[in-house]
Amino acid sequence: MKNISVLGSTGSIGTQTLEVIAANPELYRVAALTAQRNAALLIEQALKYKPELVVICDESKYEQVRTALSGTGIKVLAGEAALEDAASLDAADLVITAIMGAVGLRPTIAAIKAKKDIGLANKETLVVAGQLITQLAREHGVKIIPVDSEHSAIYQCLVGEPDDSVEKIYLTASGGPFRGKDRSFLASVTKEAALKHPNWVMGAKITIDSASMMNKGLEVIEAKWLFDLEESQIDVIIHPQSIIHSLVQFTDGSMKAQMGLPDMKLPIHYAMAYPQRVQTNFPRFNFMDHQQLTFQQPDREVFRNLELAYQAMNQGGNMPCIINAANEVVVNAFLEDRIGFLEMSDVIERCMSDIAFIAEPTLHNYLETDQHTRIFAGQLVTK
Repeated sequence: MKNISVLGSTGSIGTQTLEVIAANPELYRVAALTAQRNAALLIEQALKYKPELVVICDESKYEQVRTALSGTGIKVLAGEAALEDAASLDAADLVITAIMGAVGLRPTIAAIKAKKDIGLANKETLVVAGQLITQLAREHGVKIIPVDSEHSAIYQCLVGEPDDSVEKIYLTASGGPFRGKDRSFLASVTKEAALKHPNWVMGAKITIDSASMMNKGLEVIEAKWLFDLEESQIDVIIHPQSIIHSLVQFTDGSMKAQMGLPDMKLPIHYAMAYPQRVQTNFPRFNFMDHQQLTFQQPDREVFRNLELAYQAMNQGGNMPCIINAANEVVVNAFLEDRIGFLEMSDVIERCMSDIAFIAEPTLHNYLETDQHTRIFAGQLVTK
């Protein structure tokens, strides 16, 4: 029996995590649940799963949650700082970090310091502070098991392989709803079109990131830290069918690929069950239903965000933190119809050139960079 804290339980990854737990009550129990502002769903989840602790980050909804759960024995806290309480809860064995954005950084650090293994669905944590997080995980003997389908695929391919055997990894990308389109087409796309992902059902922010290919850029940076790789060892390849979730090429020339239907419950369950594999009733892949798997190179000139992510990774320091913060601002602005699709890259690139670069940042530097970038990017959007 594993006790699991789910940070971000009302989002796409969080709700699917709870579905996996519900299907395996003999294996998993909920220790804590947290949500940003969806109090109604958080209350429903708490009444069903009976965690020890519930956190609602939006403090204005604290009374609503507290009143609904009074008499249940469930402790209710409010505010983003309380995420650290949920992450470091004594009862938890594993923390699923399904929070979107850089807000996931502090609770992830709290979980690591409390020696909790991490099921990492918050890629921004490693993008913003990869060196700090991986160093802390080593110091505290904590496993970071990726929940992203692509990084889970790499992780699975590396099980049992020598540490120095990787020549290159290939992160696959569907190409999103605008695969094959040129910049003149992208200049006028709407948020409604960008939110129609061809293969995956995800939250709005990550769906826009997929359409702009920033999601893949962030995954490139995340892969560097998860698997201790150099830029030359990380490649991206467009695979529209989303059946091969990623590949590893080894130093002897052989390759491994992890395949399956596009279903996030698979990497979620793998992270929760690791190092075991647990029987599931998920739909099975049938080769006869997918007789053609195709691949192509991404166009970094059209999808500028992918190129900017590689540049940020190569520069290092606080530069990935800058692009992550700027991207969160511009995606929100795009969803609110305050900025065009291609203008998102323009703002991100301006932030990269104008925000002060720090080669060896501390946690304080990361947090300060994040705040300054958000303010500056917001000003650019307003202009």
